[in-house]
Amino acid sequence: MSTLSAIHGITSTVFSNLFITLPIPQSEPGLSEKTYIVTGANQGLGYEACKHLLRIGVGKIIMGVRTIEKGEAARKTLLEETNRSPDSVQVWDIDMASYASVQAFAQRASTLTRLDGVLANAGILTAKFAMAEDNEAVITVNVVCTFLLFLLILPKLRASPGGTAYFVIPNSGLHYTATIKEVLPAKAGGKAGNVFERLSNPSEANMANRYSLSKLLVLLVTRALDARLKQSKKPGATVIINTPNPSYCKSSLIRDPDQTPPPDFIARSTEMGSRALVHGLFAGKQSAGQYINNCHVQAPASFATNKTGAQIQEAFFSDLLQKLDSIVPGVTQNI
Repeated sequence: MSTLSAIHGITSTVFSNLFITLPIPQSEPGLSEKTYIVTGANQGLGYEACKHLLRIGVGKIIMGVRTIEKGEAARKTLLEETNRSPDSVQVWDIDMASYASVQAFAQRASTLTRLDGVLANAGILTAKFAMAEDNEAVITVNVVCTFLLFLLILPKLRASPGGTAYFVIPNSGLHYTATIKEVLPAKAGGKAGNVFERLSNPSEANMANRYSLSKLLVLLVTRALDARLKQSKKPGATVIINTPNPSYCKSSLIRDPDQTPPPDFIARSTEMGSRALVHGLFAGKQSAGQYINNCHVQAPASFATNKTGAQIQEAFFSDLLQKLDSIVPGVTQNI
C-alpha cells in the first residue's frame, strides 16, 4: 500500500457516497426465463439485490443463506414487497465457512434447469483471528470458498442457454489500503512457503489489514481467472467474472463490537449499494476480469497491476489452485 493509494481509496469512497447516485437496475428482454443465485441473501446488500432482480422480472432467484429460518422470513417479505409468485424464490442453505456446505450447494445448483448468474455476496469482516477449515476465517470465506464455489458451479454457468453467464464478487475501495507484506512471494522479497500457511499463523496475522487484503486477493484472482477463461477451449456460454464495489453501506457487515464503523453520513444505503452489485450481473463483456466502481470499469490500485502485483497474482493464484484441488480433486480442470 502506498499513502497516495490509500488516500485515493478513502476520498473516492467519500465522494462517491455523498455525490453519486447509481442507476436503478432496469428490465431487459428474456429475464423471465433466467435464474440467478444470490448468497448472503437474507439481509443487507444481498437482500436488496434480490429485490431488484425480482422487480426487473428475473424468473427465479435462489437465496443462499446460512440459516434457513431467516432466509424463509426474508423470502416472505420479498414476495410481499415485489408481488411475485411463490415459485419465483427458493431458499437454500450454504455456509461459506464450510467446504462441505459449498460443495453440497454447488451440487444442488447443478440440478437447476438453467443458471445465468451468481452474485457471491456472502462475506465477513472481522479483526479477530479465528480458523475456519484450514485457513484463517476471513480468507476461507471471502477467498477460498468463494472461488471454490465458482469452480464447482462453472460447468453449470457454461450450460446457460443465454450465451453469457456471470459470476460476481463484491469488492471494496479498501483494497486500495491493503498492505501486501503478508502475501509477497519470495521472489518479490517475501517469505518462502505456502501463502495460506503464512496467513493462518496467529502470531503473524495482520487482522487489521485482513479484510482489505482479502478484497485485493479477490481482485487478483478475478483477473487471473478471466485470463484463463479467455484461453479455455471448453464449449458453452461465455462466463464473465467481475468484482464490483458497492462502497461503504449501512449494513451488518461490521459485527465485531470492538470495531468502530465509519460515520453513517458517508454511508450508502444497502439499496443504493446493491445497484452496483446487480449492475455487475449485466455489465457486459467489457467487465470481464474487471474492478467496477460506480457502475463503471475502473483501474484498481496500482500495486495490483504493477510488477510486484503481477508477482503476487501469479504466486497466490498458483497456491489457490493447489488448495482448491486438495479440497475437491480435479476441480481446477473445470476452467
